[in-house]
Amino acid sequence: MKAPIGRPRGFDADAALGRAMAVFWEQGYEGASLADLTAAMGITKTSMYAAFGNKEDLFRKVLERYEQGPAAYVARALRQPTAREVATTFLAGSVATSTHPGDPAGCLSVQGSLAAGEAGRTARDLLTAWRDRGRVHLRDRFRRAVDDGDLPPDADPELLARYVMTVANGIAVQAAGGAGHDELQQVADIALRNWPPA
Repeated sequence: MKAPIGRPRGFDADAALGRAMAVFWEQGYEGASLADLTAAMGITKTSMYAAFGNKEDLFRKVLERYEQGPAAYVARALRQPTAREVATTFLAGSVATSTHPGDPAGCLSVQGSLAAGEAGRTARDLLTAWRDRGRVHLRDRFRRAVDDGDLPPDADPELLARYVMTVANGIAVQAAGGAGHDELQQVADIALRNWPPA
């Protein structure tokens, strides 16, 4: 039974979504059971379905929140004035998000689909598409940098975008394995030493 129209929810939906994000981030899509999610959110399964839909719907909402919150560094990076600053900001954001105190280590977009079997295919495909959109945004930004003369004419925007994404994903995996902020920032710095000159 749905609550009557106009009746306020008995819980803070935004806070509940934040707690669900932490569960998916730490346990992955498949590892996060409905019992884990509802316990963390402090609501019943009925309330979860009424407010967020099924587990897949909830995961989509969590990914949107992640993109606007912990992963907002992607949008910030794309607004930087030079290609080098784009890459620097992107990798620094990956390090900061992957090692942020109080949050699970690593990156939701990487952790969420690791070891996903058939039951997690939808989440895995969703995360693959999400990461691919990030790569495309980087590629387009680097292409503009070539056109503007900020990158040399022979620079390959697609390859540079894949390089930055690969390093960022590797940072997330290393963070999940226990690597700390400072050592991962050093990795990011080393990765940019061979950045193409303008």
